[in-house]
Amino acid sequence: MRNSLLLLIAAAPLCAGQTRTETGNLTIHMILHAVGTEKYQIAPSPDGGLTLNTSFEYTDRTNTRTTLAELKMKADYTPQRLEIKGRPEAIEVPDSAGPHFSILGSSPFAIQMAMMRYWSSHGKPDLLLNMRGNPGADPIRITHTGQNTLDVGGHKVRLERYRIGNLMFGSEILWMNQAGDLAAAMTFAGGLPMEAVRTEYEPAFTQLYGDGVQADLANLDGPLPERTGAYAISGALLIDATGAAPVEDSVVIVRAGRIAAAGPRASVTIPKGMAVVDARGKTLMPGLWEMHTHYSGAEFGPASLGVGITTVRDCGGEFDYLVAQRAAIEKGKVVGPRMLLAGLIDAGGIKAFGHVTAETPEEGRAMVDRYHKAGFEQIKLYTFLQPDVIRAISAEAHSLGMTVTGHVPQVFNAYEGVEAGMDQINHLQYVTAIMRPKGAPRGEPIDLNSETAQKAIRFLKDHHTVVDPTASWGEMGSHSKEVPVESFEPGILKAPFVLDVKFRGMGGNTTAEQMRARTADSLAVIGALHKAGVTIVPGSDTGLVGYGLIRELELYVQAGMTPMEAIQCATIVSARAMNLDKDTGTIEAGKRADMVLVDGNPLVNFRDIRKIYYVITNGAQYDTAKLLKTAGFHP
Repeated sequence: MRNSLLLLIAAAPLCAGQTRTETGNLTIHMILHAVGTEKYQIAPSPDGGLTLNTSFEYTDRTNTRTTLAELKMKADYTPQRLEIKGRPEAIEVPDSAGPHFSILGSSPFAIQMAMMRYWSSHGKPDLLLNMRGNPGADPIRITHTGQNTLDVGGHKVRLERYRIGNLMFGSEILWMNQAGDLAAAMTFAGGLPMEAVRTEYEPAFTQLYGDGVQADLANLDGPLPERTGAYAISGALLIDATGAAPVEDSVVIVRAGRIAAAGPRASVTIPKGMAVVDARGKTLMPGLWEMHTHYSGAEFGPASLGVGITTVRDCGGEFDYLVAQRAAIEKGKVVGPRMLLAGLIDAGGIKAFGHVTAETPEEGRAMVDRYHKAGFEQIKLYTFLQPDVIRAISAEAHSLGMTVTGHVPQVFNAYEGVEAGMDQINHLQYVTAIMRPKGAPRGEPIDLNSETAQKAIRFLKDHHTVVDPTASWGEMGSHSKEVPVESFEPGILKAPFVLDVKFRGMGGNTTAEQMRARTADSLAVIGALHKAGVTIVPGSDTGLVGYGLIRELELYVQAGMTPMEAIQCATIVSARAMNLDKDTGTIEAGKRADMVLVDGNPLVNFRDIRKIYYVITNGAQYDTAKLLKTAGFHP
């Protein structure tokens, strides 16, 4: 009891008139792997207020990132001036008529703690105006969602759990202790899951994380489907993705989540009394496949479905979260596309990406077995794995009927990675690396007619290697500041404020011409691979959720695919790559009813693929505008 009392006294927040200095430490995790720390200090100011100084540092794979911040506040935590070191200007916070705070993102986490203390001492309002220096910022929404009790050092500690909205995309889960300290947070950084936990609560991190996963799944009330059960879709131009010519004035019958019949009106009879969706003037296609995403929150479900994505492949996330999210979708508890999972494995140490690691062949096989038992379809290899471990992982995966994808580990080039068992490769950069002569500058255009490039293309084709280029992510992540984002990604105009700011802030100091040249080089490689018969599947990585996949397909058309080939790439080709083509990927009788209704004809104008009117997942028909609104987009 005495130790618990001392803990509370040491952590108690400052009040007006207090003169002591408060300090604290947080451990930072990325994909559940401890990667850094945050150390903060809150001290009295000469003017009677408070000054928070915090140092937030973590290592993301090999890159160490440090954020230093200073927040000046009144004694009641009302913000006055926020300075993030490295930003050109500090944010001076004017007096506001309503509840407000100044915060620029989830981290540093000590600023969130100050925000929660302000919120608690100012009547716990539903919304806080975010004085972040950007006009149009959505107000922060803080909702109490329950309590958790931890056993820390033999003592019970009660924490209050909150959901924080409009700080990052979707919502984060945050815990505060009874003394007003931030105990832990689950959030997202750069599109990847990140967690912070107060150092003294680190032993209870697993319990907190499990509770947070369930809280996230209970976070979102998605729209109800417009239609389920048995119905017909009548009058659409049918693109079934089998390779057959489009069918004018088609009829498709849906029953119990399956396609019962599909074809021209003359050959498919609509049963008397069956509900009918009038699809005249529209195009019906199979649902789209997003083959490279990092599913990091409940909002990913409606955001993906809202642009017509009915299947997603997660390429390396948090094991327990992904399993729980997939189960919730399958049971109809949350709205989302069908989830396929690639289980991430890296070598251990501070540089590791994620929390599942293997240093020996035995550990590698054990991790594969763990993923297989949980129903993962693939293994994703990562950067620091060693040759004997890679071969053991690949052999074990293949023996269990799984495939192997990933980054080509740094000990190998793409030739060696494929020979060691890789069936698929994430990101075009690993392919272009073997298409250049040895010693050639990386930034130089590739001579696609050279023997070096042709050898690489032949090798990938002969080994049936599947390539996931993520060209749209490369375009977005390194776009020129001279080029407005909406000029190549109009989906940004519908994005929530936090995503709008994030993606507009990306890129470098390259010129518009340099950006166009870089994109053209990537598209030339994709076009050459496709023309040679190398399998290409589309994915957007951590790009603009949902819309990044659409942009990927637009780039493929620019690379030389016909609109039909691009549609097949995101449907039947992806289904074959995941060995699911007997169940899905085309609109044929007996297959899963995953379809999209497009307001237009993408075979004539491919940009019509952005006009998804309805999406059908497992037979349930949804209004895409309602789905996007649920995820915070502005349809």
